[in-house]
Amino acid sequence: MLRGATKVTLDAKGRLAIPTRYRDRIAARCDGQLVATVDKDYCLLLYPLPDWEEIERKLMRLPSLDQRARRLQRLMVGHATEVDVDGHGRILLSRELREFAGLDRQAVLLGQGNRFELWNEERWDETRDGWLNDGDDADLSAQLENLTL
Repeated sequence: MLRGATKVTLDAKGRLAIPTRYRDRIAARCDGQLVATVDKDYCLLLYPLPDWEEIERKLMRLPSLDQRARRLQRLMVGHATEVDVDGHGRILLSRELREFAGLDRQAVLLGQGNRFELWNEERWDETRDGWLNDGDDADLSAQLENLTL
């Protein structure tokens, strides 16, 4: 289970050190093989390879004539890039992925159960604060209305 928010730093080559507390889980789950792709919120998603392969199969089974499905396939599958955790616990993110997410130096790695989200730190702070200050819970789905925390 990948959970928690961690501030991380990318080096000049675009390498990101995976926090130590996740390394054993990643090694056990996917032998250090991750897939990075883009998200509509302008962050990156990092999936263990087996989890990504399942998601990719689901995405590719979507109706090819549905325009929204094709857009999602183009975004997520089209940008999907395999990244390996090196011997120092780092992954190398391509320039294209870093540019998409606005990643330069400071970032936030956000555990989301089966994946990470990787955000530009400033964008994450603004987005998170916007969600917290929104206060518009009127359009919660029926599933969320019945959720007890």
